[in-house]
Amino acid sequence: MSKILTRFGEVEYDEKNLLTFPAGMIGFPTLRSFIVMPNRKEGPLFWIQSVDDPAIAFVLTDPNNFFLEYNVQPDESVRQILHLEDDDPCYVLTVVTVPPDQHITINLAAPIFFTPHANRALQVILENSSHQVKTPLPKISKD
Repeated sequence: MSKILTRFGEVEYDEKNLLTFPAGMIGFPTLRSFIVMPNRKEGPLFWIQSVDDPAIAFVLTDPNNFFLEYNVQPDESVRQILHLEDDDPCYVLTVVTVPPDQHITINLAAPIFFTPHANRALQVILENSSHQVKTPLPKISKD
Protein backbone atom coordinates (compact mmCIF):
# COMPACT_ATOMS: atom_id res chain seq x y z
CA MET A 1 0.00 0.00 0.00
CA SER A 2 1.12 3.54 -0.76
CA LYS A 3 0.05 6.89 0.69
CA ILE A 4 -0.23 10.47 -0.55
CA LEU A 5 -1.32 13.68 1.15
CA THR A 6 -4.20 15.32 -0.75
CA ARG A 7 -7.07 17.78 -0.31
CA PHE A 8 -8.93 14.76 1.08
CA GLY A 9 -6.24 14.23 3.73
CA GLU A 10 -3.85 11.32 3.72
CA VAL A 11 -5.03 8.75 1.18
CA GLU A 12 -3.88 5.16 1.17
CA TYR A 13 -4.12 3.24 -2.10
CA ASP A 14 -3.11 -0.01 -3.72
CA GLU A 15 -1.08 0.60 -6.89
CA LYS A 16 -2.80 -2.40 -8.52
CA ASN A 17 -6.10 -0.45 -8.36
CA LEU A 18 -4.91 2.80 -9.96
CA LEU A 19 -6.89 4.24 -12.85
CA THR A 20 -4.38 4.79 -15.66
CA PHE A 21 -4.61 7.49 -18.33
CA PRO A 22 -1.86 6.40 -20.79
CA ALA A 23 -1.94 9.83 -22.48
CA GLY A 24 -2.67 11.89 -19.37
CA MET A 25 -5.61 14.27 -19.15
CA ILE A 26 -6.07 17.08 -21.66
CA GLY A 27 -3.92 19.94 -20.45
CA PHE A 28 -2.22 17.62 -17.95
CA PRO A 29 -0.21 15.15 -20.07
CA THR A 30 2.03 14.06 -17.19
CA LEU A 31 -0.89 13.08 -14.92
CA ARG A 32 -1.37 9.42 -15.69
CA SER A 33 -2.21 7.66 -12.42
CA PHE A 34 -5.37 8.37 -10.44
CA ILE A 35 -7.26 7.04 -7.45
CA VAL A 36 -11.04 6.87 -7.72
CA MET A 37 -12.17 8.40 -4.45
CA PRO A 38 -15.08 6.78 -2.61
CA ASN A 39 -18.25 8.86 -2.68
CA ARG A 40 -18.99 10.49 0.65
CA LYS A 41 -22.37 11.72 -0.55
CA GLU A 42 -25.09 10.15 -2.63
CA GLY A 43 -25.20 11.48 -6.14
CA PRO A 44 -23.87 11.27 -9.67
CA LEU A 45 -20.54 13.07 -9.09
CA PHE A 46 -17.26 11.53 -7.94
CA TRP A 47 -13.60 12.53 -7.65
CA ILE A 48 -10.46 11.13 -9.19
CA GLN A 49 -7.29 12.10 -7.35
CA SER A 50 -3.97 12.40 -9.18
CA VAL A 51 -1.17 10.31 -7.71
CA ASP A 52 1.39 12.10 -9.90
CA ASP A 53 0.45 15.52 -8.46
CA PRO A 54 -1.47 15.26 -5.17
CA ALA A 55 -2.62 18.90 -5.53
CA ILE A 56 -4.83 17.96 -8.50
CA ALA A 57 -8.16 16.16 -8.50
CA PHE A 58 -11.05 16.18 -10.95
CA VAL A 59 -14.79 15.78 -10.50
CA LEU A 60 -16.33 13.35 -13.00
CA THR A 61 -19.80 12.16 -13.88
CA ASP A 62 -21.64 9.95 -16.33
CA PRO A 63 -23.08 12.56 -18.73
CA ASN A 64 -26.16 10.41 -19.30
CA ASN A 65 -27.25 11.31 -15.79
CA PHE A 66 -28.02 14.76 -17.24
CA PHE A 67 -28.12 14.38 -21.05
CA LEU A 68 -29.85 11.16 -22.12
CA GLU A 69 -29.20 11.87 -25.79
CA TYR A 70 -25.42 12.17 -25.34
CA ASN A 71 -23.98 9.19 -27.18
CA VAL A 72 -20.34 8.91 -28.16
CA GLN A 73 -18.42 5.76 -29.02
CA PRO A 74 -14.69 5.03 -28.92
CA ASP A 75 -13.04 4.83 -32.34
CA GLU A 76 -10.51 2.13 -33.22
CA SER A 77 -7.49 4.13 -32.01
CA VAL A 78 -9.15 4.67 -28.61
CA ARG A 79 -10.06 0.98 -28.44
CA GLN A 80 -6.42 0.03 -29.04
CA ILE A 81 -5.06 2.42 -26.37
CA LEU A 82 -7.58 1.10 -23.84
CA HIS A 83 -6.97 -2.56 -24.82
CA LEU A 84 -10.69 -2.92 -25.53
CA GLU A 85 -11.94 -6.18 -26.99
CA ASP A 86 -15.27 -6.37 -28.81
CA ASP A 87 -17.28 -7.53 -25.79
CA ASP A 88 -15.51 -5.38 -23.15
CA PRO A 89 -17.63 -2.67 -21.53
CA CYS A 90 -16.54 0.91 -22.13
CA TYR A 91 -18.08 3.76 -20.17
CA VAL A 92 -18.19 7.45 -21.02
CA LEU A 93 -17.43 10.01 -18.33
CA THR A 94 -17.07 13.78 -18.40
CA VAL A 95 -15.17 16.35 -16.36
CA VAL A 96 -17.34 18.57 -14.15
CA THR A 97 -16.40 22.17 -13.33
CA VAL A 98 -17.78 23.84 -10.22
CA PRO A 99 -16.83 27.54 -10.36
CA PRO A 100 -17.24 29.94 -7.42
CA ASP A 101 -20.63 31.09 -8.75
CA GLN A 102 -21.85 27.45 -8.53
CA HIS A 103 -22.99 27.42 -12.20
CA ILE A 104 -21.83 23.84 -12.73
CA THR A 105 -20.78 22.78 -16.23
CA ILE A 106 -19.61 19.54 -17.80
CA ASN A 107 -17.25 19.07 -20.71
CA LEU A 108 -19.21 17.23 -23.39
CA ALA A 109 -16.61 18.16 -26.04
CA ALA A 110 -13.86 16.06 -24.43
CA PRO A 111 -15.31 12.84 -23.01
CA ILE A 112 -13.32 10.23 -21.11
CA PHE A 113 -13.62 6.63 -22.26
CA PHE A 114 -13.09 4.19 -19.39
CA THR A 115 -12.68 0.45 -19.50
CA PRO A 116 -12.91 -1.28 -16.11
CA HIS A 117 -11.35 -4.57 -17.22
CA ALA A 118 -7.99 -2.83 -17.78
CA ASN A 119 -8.65 0.12 -15.44
CA ARG A 120 -7.57 2.45 -18.24
CA ALA A 121 -9.09 5.72 -19.43
CA LEU A 122 -8.53 8.12 -22.28
CA GLN A 123 -9.83 11.66 -22.67
CA VAL A 124 -10.43 12.66 -26.29
CA ILE A 125 -11.46 15.85 -28.05
CA LEU A 126 -14.46 15.26 -30.31
CA GLU A 127 -13.73 16.55 -33.82
CA ASN A 128 -16.47 18.44 -35.69
CA SER A 129 -18.82 18.23 -32.74
CA SER A 130 -21.51 20.65 -31.61
CA HIS A 131 -20.87 19.65 -27.98
CA GLN A 132 -19.55 22.38 -25.72
CA VAL A 133 -16.60 22.41 -23.30
CA LYS A 134 -18.74 24.21 -20.71
CA THR A 135 -22.21 22.74 -21.02
CA PRO A 136 -24.42 23.98 -18.17
CA LEU A 137 -26.01 21.25 -16.11
CA PRO A 138 -29.79 21.27 -16.38
CA LYS A 139 -31.63 22.25 -13.24
CA ILE A 140 -32.80 19.18 -11.40
CA SER A 141 -36.22 19.50 -9.85
CA LYS A 142 -36.70 18.03 -6.41
CA ASP A 143 -40.13 16.48 -6.39
